[in-house]
Amino acid sequence: MTQHITRMRREIDEIPEAVQRLLDHGAQDVARVAAVLRLRDPLFIATVARGSSDHVCTYLKYAAELLLGLPVASIGPSVASVYDARLRLERALCLSVSQSGKSPDIVAMARNAGRDGALSVALTNDAASPLAGVSDHTIDIHAGPELSVAATKTFVTSAVAGLMLLADWAEDEGLRAALGNLPETLAAASRIDWPEMRAAIGARPSLFTLGRGTALAVSNEAALKFKETCQLHAESYSSAEVLHGPVSIVEEGFPVLGFAAEDAAEAPLAEIADQIAAKGATVFATTGRVSRAHALDHVRSGHPLTDPLSLIVSFYAMVEAFAAERGIDPDAPRHLNKVTETV
Repeated sequence: MTQHITRMRREIDEIPEAVQRLLDHGAQDVARVAAVLRLRDPLFIATVARGSSDHVCTYLKYAAELLLGLPVASIGPSVASVYDARLRLERALCLSVSQSGKSPDIVAMARNAGRDGALSVALTNDAASPLAGVSDHTIDIHAGPELSVAATKTFVTSAVAGLMLLADWAEDEGLRAALGNLPETLAAASRIDWPEMRAAIGARPSLFTLGRGTALAVSNEAALKFKETCQLHAESYSSAEVLHGPVSIVEEGFPVLGFAAEDAAEAPLAEIADQIAAKGATVFATTGRVSRAHALDHVRSGHPLTDPLSLIVSFYAMVEAFAAERGIDPDAPRHLNKVTETV
């Protein structure tokens, strides 16, 4: 009997190819926008997005603050689409991220940001979308068609496009080199699917995901994907926040998944993972620095800012397999559509 291969699994397998396509065909546009940014010299970055795209923005927030020293803040799209408020965005970069580029509230905020003085840049999988039309510059993420409702390719390629922009803006050769090696790194990561984590979750109805720094974004993305593809309640927390209240619901065997890049946040996350394991939780983390928690197999990328991308690809492989084990089709989550348009 031939095993059914989901669209989600096929698209996970396509991630390395999509990233290579972006590196090959998107570099010129990225370099052009980076040159404009060096000339304009923004004082801060405002991001606009929802869902998985907003998790990309969280990822790029940490990357921009660490690499460029620029503060980054998220703007709620309703500030434009519902309230039509004016914002003081002179000397700001407004970075809008949307796989479809169609959601009216994202488009409205990008348009108003330009009106209010920001340089508006869109990251999108459709360079002819309404979002591209209202932005000063557009970077095509070159993900190719994504048919599964759960975004995988577009999350990764949006993040890579944003990192390419930051690397060119900062003229950081180390990050550029790591980005160039990503297709091979992500191919290796896609072959890891954490069966021990899947077994530990089993039929349990709830779990925590944890991250710190750039890895917080993939923790957020993982919690969303558990809900979307497995109908499993998952909450994401910074490892610095989880002991401030949420840990109270932890009981014997409660599943916890911690994401750690190889950076300064790795040791603090490992310490919290061990503390939660000591309270009876079944804790897994992508670091060898744990003692009471379980270390998960992972692929390092050669740079702390790209490490989380390999972690999320392994997670995607795990959660797709886990959905199948639960008898759920991850390509057709209940109540969801591929493109969500909100006002």
